[in-house]
This record gives sequence, structure tokens and C-alpha cells, in this order.
Amino acid sequence: MKAQEIMTRDPACVTPDTNVREAVQLMQKEDVGLIPVVESESSRRLVGVITDRDVAIRVVGDGRPADGQVREFMSESVHTAKEDEDVDAVMRLMGNEQIRRVPIVDERGGIVGIVSQADVAREGADAERVDRTLEKISKPGSQASGRKQ
Repeated sequence: MKAQEIMTRDPACVTPDTNVREAVQLMQKEDVGLIPVVESESSRRLVGVITDRDVAIRVVGDGRPADGQVREFMSESVHTAKEDEDVDAVMRLMGNEQIRRVPIVDERGGIVGIVSQADVAREGADAERVDRTLEKISKPGSQASGRKQ
């Protein structure tokens, strides 16, 4: 099974210049915890992500106002996969990096979808492998980058 078969297609995106409050409102509207940050709406080239955790820690936790730009709070180092990658490879990435969502990009680095922990749980073919992946994602411990997607 390939990532493109289980991913959520054409996710809503923001640019680095988007106001954080607008990004959070988009998360609420779309009922998601991660919004891809793209270079521009026309290119959709992925330059980072902003997550509900980024907002909670870097905005609320630091006592900063939510009127800043996404570029101030987004995570730039993002693990991605290609749409033709096997779901097993995406699951390994999620488990090894302890991330709950993987942006799926095309050959130009443009965002085309997202595979989430829920997608893997719903669509994963091997239930035992899915269980191991979800366990690794949820395992307490520090991540190399210190940021979870």
C-alpha cells in the first residue's frame, strides 16, 4: 500500500506571513493539529509546519501575543515522505521520529497530502505493525529535534 492511498489530500495551508491567530482558526475549522506552511499559495512548496503544540508552547507557554506571524513559531525541520512511498516506510518514519503526522510531498517539494496517526490506524494493513508504530510514536522520551509534528 502506498502513502497516496491513505493520505488526506490537499490539506489547507498557510504561508510564513500568515497571522498565528488565523492559522489557529484554520486548525479549528479543519479540525486538525498541524497546518503545512508553504512558500506561497501558488507553489505550495513546503517550508515548515505549525502545530497546535507549537502554538501552545511557543505562544501561550511563552506568554507571547497571538498576533505574530507563523514564521516566528513554526517548525522548519520537517520529516516528509513521497506519495509513492510504501505505508510501511511512512510508519517506520513515524515510529523512529515519534511524529504523529507526516506531510506528503511531490517531486518539487510541494505539499500534496498528510498521513496522520489516525490514517495509519484506520488503513494500516498489518494490525500488529500498526500497534508497534503507534506504541513507538507515543513512547515517552526526548526527540532529537525536541519538536513533535
